[in-house]
Amino acid sequence: MSDYRRYRVPGGTYFFTVNLLERYANDLLTRHVDILREVVRETRHRRPFHIDAWVVLPEHLHCVWTLPPGDVDNANRWRIIKQQFSKLCLSQSGDRPVRIARGERGIWQRRFWDHVIRDDADYAAHIDYCHINPIKHGLVKHVADWPYSTFHRYVEQGIYPANWATPPSLDVVDGERK
Repeated sequence: MSDYRRYRVPGGTYFFTVNLLERYANDLLTRHVDILREVVRETRHRRPFHIDAWVVLPEHLHCVWTLPPGDVDNANRWRIIKQQFSKLCLSQSGDRPVRIARGERGIWQRRFWDHVIRDDADYAAHIDYCHINPIKHGLVKHVADWPYSTFHRYVEQGIYPANWATPPSLDVVDGERK
């Protein structure tokens, strides 16, 4: 078995990718986004963290969190989120015995990918990555069209323009681009 070691920074800011176990043709996260939101809200109440950015896609999500000063425990926060979401969404039918023995319900991949944010440029790049992901996966043509993203909060705060990452229109009206 692999020995996973994660770099921990007390009070650090982290980028995460968390995937469902079954990714092909699976819309579980967007279909049950209200349950996911509630589970995250409850987890933040019990174990606070700041959501810097978040995008929920049909079968995976990306986010950037900042932990409270002195805190390095993002793993237990993810454990709680994954367990509670699983408990509220699905039954254990079809799970393999090893997953049942470990208390896993077969919805999520066992681990998550994380990256410690190093500096302002790294932070900006990962925030942008979260927000542009729906375009990258062909879910929408404009970032603003994806409803499950903190992009809208960033627009409200004046950080992004509403048409951020949208290619200029190639439509021509009266000899000029729209």
